[in-house]
Amino acid sequence: MVVRVDTPGAAVQTVEQLRTRMARMQDGTPSMPLATHPALAGLVQLRAGASYSTDSATLALALLAGPSRAGGWCAVVGVADFGAEAAVALGIDLDRTVLVPDPGEQWLEVAAALVDVATIVLVRPSGRVTPSAAEKLAARLRKRGAALVVWGEWPRCEVRLTAAEPTWAGVGHGHGHLRARRLVVEARRGTAPPRRGALWFPAEDQSYRSIESPPAVPVIESGVA
Repeated sequence: MVVRVDTPGAAVQTVEQLRTRMARMQDGTPSMPLATHPALAGLVQLRAGASYSTDSATLALALLAGPSRAGGWCAVVGVADFGAEAAVALGIDLDRTVLVPDPGEQWLEVAAALVDVATIVLVRPSGRVTPSAAEKLAARLRKRGAALVVWGEWPRCEVRLTAAEPTWAGVGHGHGHLRARRLVVEARRGTAPPRRGALWFPAEDQSYRSIESPPAVPVIESGVA
């Protein structure tokens, strides 16, 4: 069952409880790799102390899924329409997930507090973040050995993931059922050439993985990522 926190005050209380319960309260190693979802492993390697941004809710959840599947705690801040079913399908353990759907104007403070107790924190900013505020949070990430995923814009992030060219498989000439979705994901790190990969998100068997061969069923173009 997901740990849902509906007010900033309750969020602080929950953080304190998790501080007591979790023995992971120690300095992390910034270069330490974190478990990464297999579908994204060829595009990005999550690391403690780093921040990542994306324009896709599905990719944001996929970034959480690797550490969660490895036994880490996750936190989600400012995502009122959090999709529990989609999270479970990607491998996120809701029993180790803290959800703060509406932190109000304190969303940055709540996210920073949850860095102390979670392996990876997903935040959807509701306002602009200055480079100085982002750097303060980055220092906290490095100290705690945690990672940050931002659904939206974030200054000086380690890697930015974008989803493009979505196509759906399964629909013929006006009939059939949507069975799979293909995405092209681009991972851009600084000034380095971006990495691109085609992924099934999900495949017909409801797995999330890279595409090893072209789909064998007709596809239709869709503008939904």
